[in-house]
Amino acid sequence: MFTLLLGVTSFNAYAQGDARRGEYLAKAGGCLACHTEEKKDASPYAGGRALKTPFGTFYGPNITPHPQAGIGRWTETDFVRAMRQGVRPDGAHYFPAFPYTSFTGIVDSDLRDLWAFLRTLAPNAQASRNHELPFPFGWRFPLGVWKALFFTPGPYTHDTKLTPAANRGAYLVQALGHCGECHTPRNILGGAKQDRYLAGGKGPEGKNVPNLTPARLKKWGDGELKDFLVTGIYADGDVPAKAMGEVISNTTSQLTPEDLAAMIAYLRTLPPLPEAPR
Repeated sequence: MFTLLLGVTSFNAYAQGDARRGEYLAKAGGCLACHTEEKKDASPYAGGRALKTPFGTFYGPNITPHPQAGIGRWTETDFVRAMRQGVRPDGAHYFPAFPYTSFTGIVDSDLRDLWAFLRTLAPNAQASRNHELPFPFGWRFPLGVWKALFFTPGPYTHDTKLTPAANRGAYLVQALGHCGECHTPRNILGGAKQDRYLAGGKGPEGKNVPNLTPARLKKWGDGELKDFLVTGIYADGDVPAKAMGEVISNTTSQLTPEDLAAMIAYLRTLPPLPEAPR
């Protein structure tokens, strides 16, 4: 079982990351889906996946260790800064289509293990695609203001009101799993509406995504939810939309039973919020 250090720890305290554990964390973070082109025989983690949003189309970059096409010239510090602060090695802001607003919560030990895993990938020379963003959404300098309004950097810290299992679940949902990026509605500037956290509505590609609060989940037992997150089949035999099916295939079905139970335990603690208008 993979343990979690819930606390703010000096990043320099860890001498070397665990690539095997980092592979598990990459699955928990859904890295494969966003950084792999949606086509048969696509090279894993070589980029090219499109994400269509109201602000334009973003493409997941190549994150293999290739020195030109990927992140082979990055340092570990560059990686941590990107994940924790949403800043590129050259100092420019990342667009929040890269979910650093959630990944900032990943604790130091897990960042080190993720970095160790990424360094084990086969370098791939596939060039990252440029984003297709209409004016003025391609500008990066206004993102400093956007961050001041909607971004709070820093690792997840233990919530004393939650059980150890629910704390683990909160970390998986909020940080690694970044579930709120799709399941929390956004305002006109693309900032998450925190008063509607995980309450569903319009997702990033304009499609409806479901409410994950107890207002909806109460209709299913823990066993039914766990089966769904492993098999991708509801108790009544129905199946989810394609995007969630991919999350189940690449992420939730790859998690340990303990981590799945922790996620469900955390979701049960959320305030029940009504469904968003369709």
